[in-house]
Amino acid sequence: MKTQKYSVNQYHIDNILSLVSTGEIAIPEIQRPFVWDGSKVRDLLDSLYNGYPIGYLIAWKNPNVRLKDGRNSEGKKVLIDGQQRVTALTAAILGLPIINKEYKRTRIIISFHPIEEKFEVFNTAIEKDHQWFPDISNVFKPETSLFKVVHEYCKRNDFQNEDLIFSRLELLKGIKSKQIGLIELDPDLDIETVTEVFIRINSQGVVLSQADFAMSKIASAEEYNGPMIRKCIDYFCHMSIAPDFYNSITEIDKEFTKTQFFPKIAWLKNENDDIYDPDYTDLLRVAFTSEFNRGRLSDLVSLLSGRNFETRSFEDDIAKESFLKLEKGILNFINENNFKSFVMIIRTAGFISSSLIRSQNALNVAYIIYLKLRSLKYNSAEIEKFVRRWFVMSILTGRYSGSPESIIDFDIKNISSKPFKEYLANVEAGELSDAFWDFSLVQSLDTSVASSPYFNVFLAAQVKSLDKGFLSTDITVFDMIMNKGDIHHIFPKDYLKKYGAKRSDYNQIANYVMTQSEINIKIGNKAPLDYMADIHKQCEGGKLKYGGISDKFQLEENLKQNCIPIKISQMDYATFEEFLVERRKLMAQKIKAYYQSL
Repeated sequence: MKTQKYSVNQYHIDNILSLVSTGEIAIPEIQRPFVWDGSKVRDLLDSLYNGYPIGYLIAWKNPNVRLKDGRNSEGKKVLIDGQQRVTALTAAILGLPIINKEYKRTRIIISFHPIEEKFEVFNTAIEKDHQWFPDISNVFKPETSLFKVVHEYCKRNDFQNEDLIFSRLELLKGIKSKQIGLIELDPDLDIETVTEVFIRINSQGVVLSQADFAMSKIASAEEYNGPMIRKCIDYFCHMSIAPDFYNSITEIDKEFTKTQFFPKIAWLKNENDDIYDPDYTDLLRVAFTSEFNRGRLSDLVSLLSGRNFETRSFEDDIAKESFLKLEKGILNFINENNFKSFVMIIRTAGFISSSLIRSQNALNVAYIIYLKLRSLKYNSAEIEKFVRRWFVMSILTGRYSGSPESIIDFDIKNISSKPFKEYLANVEAGELSDAFWDFSLVQSLDTSVASSPYFNVFLAAQVKSLDKGFLSTDITVFDMIMNKGDIHHIFPKDYLKKYGAKRSDYNQIANYVMTQSEINIKIGNKAPLDYMADIHKQCEGGKLKYGGISDKFQLEENLKQNCIPIKISQMDYATFEEFLVERRKLMAQKIKAYYQSL
């Protein structure tokens, strides 16, 4: 018979709040602060008052860790589901402040109308209405005398039935005696099992990632400076998107500003580059993999718990060493020179805008490789070349699409055990053979998905080559991407639709090109053979109509840069499919030449 993976116990609300205040139940600061609005807190209190269930809490007990002197350190219970409910209760009943979505410290105050037995979020109207108790946390204070409160309330409202008001306040205070179920997961469960149990128990089927568990582990480990490490991760990710958040940190978290972490992330206050905006999962993955040479975040949770993989016991030395290594990895990640140098490498590969990057995993692994090669003392020129190549290779091959952990684990172990040049060459031989360039890539370009990674690599290749936009003499693809330029159709959409072409036909990426809007407007819905005839007249001294190209050499060079067949001048709807086939081949050839130049 299989053993049960959890136990279910009933606790009074008062007991839960007490366990939280003593730290026996650890509520980690989550990446998103308190996300409930006041109305949800109000509804929670109303449900408890009326005896309705409010769901189970789920906690995972940290394993007992064996200390150096042989004693066991009791593990805390880490709350992994129910944090919003418990935080709401501490806010409403204990009157404690919360950190809201804007990272501001504030209070959610719940009011109670004893005659109507109604709860509401405190507002100015309630403040003026003496029939409300404006802040129920005052009723729950140990020093509060209900007799005195009821007497003053009835006198203030000229209300005669003190017994009714007293009974209603007794019911209100009785909320602390209401029961709530706490599901406690076995500390010996591995993270995959914990995740599965969580999903099966949680009626909403909410998925907790391994990074979520890791962040909970970090935040609950006060003895290893976990709360500050956790804040560093959260604040860095928040500031990378909203640099102004720097001012909020200085206002609301004086304690954090005194740590070593704060000055190391302060540079983000002046940073507006959005090429790489990591979330906490990205930061954890890069810091962990680059420092531990492991690709599975579940291993991080085990190591932070002090797990000895050989003896299957939990040891304080392993936990302490793991936190130190993780802290080092995080400091390497957030280092201004490392981060900016890495982003510069990505930019020099032609990926000058976040719109060209659809794979966050490819970025993460490229940064892992950058940090790893730096730690292995590779020279900067080699690092730049290797990182650029690996990044583009992983995009072209979809190396980290889907569930990437196993391949990341495989890659980092090889990168750590053999010369990177040798490993890269082996991967290229297997993934980027002639068959890939001549057939597989050409076939992959047969798509109407505008966000196709292959088209984005093609645009990056154009950026790196300083190519001009279609039919432009001065405006480059770089200029148009940076200024939100437009992608237009070589065979105009309206022209193709006249012949019954479907969206999947006219929106083929082989029919896309970066073009100035004014040129595209002039082309209108003409067939290529028609508008190209006008352009040839321009090259023979005629009036400029489409851009500034005025000689055949310029025209031929422009078509070449944009991978457009020279036969475009004779093409119409009858040869549209032929055009697509030929242009895909030219695009694949350009991408190959671009990759080999990295």
